[in-house]
Amino acid sequence: MPTPEIFSLSGRSALVTGSSQGIGLALARGMKEAGAKIILNGRDEAKLAEVAKALDADHVIACDVTDHEAVRAAVDAFEHSSGPIDILVNNAGMQHRTPLEDFPPDRFEALLQTNIASVFHVGQAVARHMIGRGEGKIINIASVQTALARPGIAPYTMTKGAVGNLTKGMATDWAKHGLQCNAIAPGYFDTPLNAALVSDPEFSAWLEKRTPAGRWGRVEELVGACVFLASPASSFVNGHTLYVDGGITASL
Repeated sequence: MPTPEIFSLSGRSALVTGSSQGIGLALARGMKEAGAKIILNGRDEAKLAEVAKALDADHVIACDVTDHEAVRAAVDAFEHSSGPIDILVNNAGMQHRTPLEDFPPDRFEALLQTNIASVFHVGQAVARHMIGRGEGKIINIASVQTALARPGIAPYTMTKGAVGNLTKGMATDWAKHGLQCNAIAPGYFDTPLNAALVSDPEFSAWLEKRTPAGRWGRVEELVGACVFLASPASSFVNGHTLYVDGGITASL
């Protein structure tokens, strides 16, 4: 079926960070089906090239999103040579599971850089161009851990709480320039980041009982939320975190 005009991304370019697998790849594919030109991002150039070919992506930006100067240079170069980035999905992220009292400092710093600093680096680099044009869409990938916590992932929970608040800050500063800045907070989805949990029968059984929908999410079920926030349909939605979690944050 053709996409209704209010949800169409035709003629728009969308950069998705960390888009060589999992949620990022699913969102890139979904926005392409809604008409967007897709720009994939990651650090592994060979893997990106393989995914770009399979997805028939329009462009690739291979850079480390934790490196502020590299990000700014890559975004500026793309805008100069290939045209505007109309939609940004800040999806790059990592996880590390260890009890808080034993959490390694180097893993803590890596979580800060990957899950929070990258949102700032890429968001600022892209927003500077969007502000000049008077329009743009920024979608940050938060988490059910933006609102909840569970044992062994306290630093990850902290980073995703920060993503939720940074999203509010982006909207507060940039809405006046015509940007809509929002976040999607996935619940528990079957992704490479959650592979250890998916393969744990005890955890899966607990999750199915804890989640009103009674199951793991499928990454394709995040596409509708992303297309909505990337499209004209969300023109007056700003600073919002949209939970796509099977009801887990609604139920004790």
